Amino acid sequence: MLVIGFTAHFWVTPKEALSANDVAAANVARVEAQVKGGTSTSATQTKMDTSKFLDELKNTQEQQTKYATIFLMLFGAGFLGYSFVKKD
Repeated sequence: MLVIGFTAHFWVTPKEALSANDVAAANVARVEAQVKGGTSTSATQTKMDTSKFLDELKNTQEQQTKYATIFLMLFGAGFLGYSFVKKD
């Protein structure tokens, strides 16, 4: 379970590159700018407006990932400890 916990942590931990959410947010901003008839500055302003929401979402996802990893590691340690308990 400890190995599974570490594997889940490193698999879910985001890379330094753009995530799918960043790409989707950029696409939405680009489409909204085209619909409004604006230029790239309109897309930048739209992105700045939604950046607070996206930052909060990313922070929440990071916290959930961290807590899930800790829970999996504790769960694995519990199973490891239980394996040393004598069975009658």
